[in-house]
Amino acid sequence: MGALVTLDLPADAPALTLPWIITFGPMNDEEEWEPVVCGPYERAHALALAEAVVADEDLMAVVEPLQPHVTVAQIQGDIAASRLAAENEDVETAALDAELAGYEESFHDHEHGDEDHTHEPPSVDEIRAGFARIAAKLNS
Repeated sequence: MGALVTLDLPADAPALTLPWIITFGPMNDEEEWEPVVCGPYERAHALALAEAVVADEDLMAVVEPLQPHVTVAQIQGDIAASRLAAENEDVETAALDAELAGYEESFHDHEHGDEDHTHEPPSVDEIRAGFARIAAKLNS
């Protein structure tokens, strides 16, 4: 079984209404191949598709919102924010690593009983309807 990684967002988060993409890649460093990026999808469809793919394969799936930026400044702002977050995360990670040094590591990043996660992928018609809704949002 692979792993599914996504953002843990509150129910009213604006990002939930954005288009979402899935990036599939190897679970470990022993495999070397280029990640496969799919989408855009509505969030529920992206989660269902990702979970269905990683259910029986040793893959990593990252489900994240696609930012529909229309200016260079918006893109540069996101890059700057990401860099700053990475710097802060390095400091936090070092502190957490020191704190957890004596504990056994386990990895399970989502609940199987969560209604947002299902092994049944959406139908082709459901995905196409999602594409149409995403296109309508991006064109408005």
